[in-house]
Amino acid sequence: MDQVLAIPARRISDLLSSGLPARVKSKREAMDQPRTDPDQELVKRTQAGDASAFDELVTKYTPRLYGLVYNMTSNHEDTNDLLQDIFAKAYKAIRGFRGKSSFYTWVHSIAVNMTLNFLKKRGRRFQLSLDDVDASVQNDKEFMEATATSSPVREADLSELQRRLNEAMMKLSEDHRAVVTMFHIQGMPHAEISKILRVSEGTVRSRLFYANRQLQNYLDEFRKNPVS
Repeated sequence: MDQVLAIPARRISDLLSSGLPARVKSKREAMDQPRTDPDQELVKRTQAGDASAFDELVTKYTPRLYGLVYNMTSNHEDTNDLLQDIFAKAYKAIRGFRGKSSFYTWVHSIAVNMTLNFLKKRGRRFQLSLDDVDASVQNDKEFMEATATSSPVREADLSELQRRLNEAMMKLSEDHRAVVTMFHIQGMPHAEISKILRVSEGTVRSRLFYANRQLQNYLDEFRKNPVS
């Protein structure tokens, strides 16, 4: 899969200390607006036995679900296997889908819950890769300045920050990791995460606050004393 979203290590501290980038905020604000389910027609056709309609849903949601699952497993093979299982479960269960939530929320709920079960059962380790950065980040000024020069000192700084970030994320529980992935990487608002995880918005905020605090604490030492 060509497009995988991940938190770039070089911006994690700023992200946690100064808030979300404008592009993520605007995405959340758009998601907060009342809307009809754009997938309603495809869902109805699938429920009526039109397999091609479900193929359209798979095509539409594969990139986003791939990013979600990969950022929770950090393993492409596991992600591919899980996606097949997620869509297979969604196809089997879609006849019982009554539209009380949007298809988007429903399929994300299946994906997150199946991935959490996988992680808890297998005890998979989590890592973010500096290579797994979306195109918008790769083109921003800060990223280009950080990678424009291949000096040993700069590479050492990025390598150490990557190691600290991986260690920090691996110390989070699967539930806290899921909230960080959905909020910081997928750009979902608290209300959407609440529906997907089937917990209160207060629980979402509490988990996010705790996870951010833990990440910040783990990375503070590097921010104060970089390799250079």
